[in-house]
Amino acid sequence: MAIYGYCRISTKTQNIERQVRNIKAAYPTAIIVCEVFTGTKVQGRKKLDGVLRVIRPGDTLVFDSASRMSRNEQEAVELYENLFNAGVELVFLKEPSVNTATYRKALENQIQITDTTGNKATDDFIQSIIQALNDYNMALAKQQIALCFSQAQKEVEDLHQRTKEGIETARLNGKQIGLPAGAKLNVKKANAAKEIIRKHSVDFGGSLDDTEAMKLAGVCRNSFYKYKRELREEMAY
Repeated sequence: MAIYGYCRISTKTQNIERQVRNIKAAYPTAIIVCEVFTGTKVQGRKKLDGVLRVIRPGDTLVFDSASRMSRNEQEAVELYENLFNAGVELVFLKEPSVNTATYRKALENQIQITDTTGNKATDDFIQSIIQALNDYNMALAKQQIALCFSQAQKEVEDLHQRTKEGIETARLNGKQIGLPAGAKLNVKKANAAKEIIRKHSVDFGGSLDDTEAMKLAGVCRNSFYKYKRELREEMAY
């Protein structure tokens, strides 16, 4: 059975290696498929569509996180259910609680009673209760899956909002946002700025775009891109 690892970034300048490393660490034999995708519809992802065309029952599709499967909750849940029903195992390294193995366990734990009382009315009543309990159990499983995708999207949006609010608050309090023209950082401040960039920039697996990361690090445009270049060089070794 084949194992595929799907990695996605939103811009060509982002670094996708973190996702690749995480998947390879867990599944060394995984076939890695990488994609730069800026849209919001699953159907627009050509590389993912290619995987979906060749994947077979019993194969495994691995994501670093649920947010890499889709940025749209409804489409993510629909794709999840389609792959689940097709017999494909889905693995989310950061959200193992919604792996298909967990979903399948919910199915296996459904209540089943084969004995009958001999009274059709009573048997029909009992079966209706069992079916209702089973439906409720599966509805909870689906709700958990939907919540996971929704939460992944919300966390990114909240981080963007908190960053913007923090920057605005600092500006209103008179704090310098970025360095004045011609100013230079000393080595200690440069290292601190690079650490912020490494942790929060989308290029290194974070969720802030260049403008937001630049302001958060408190550096000018030239220094920001210089530090990004140095970080890439450091990570290459």
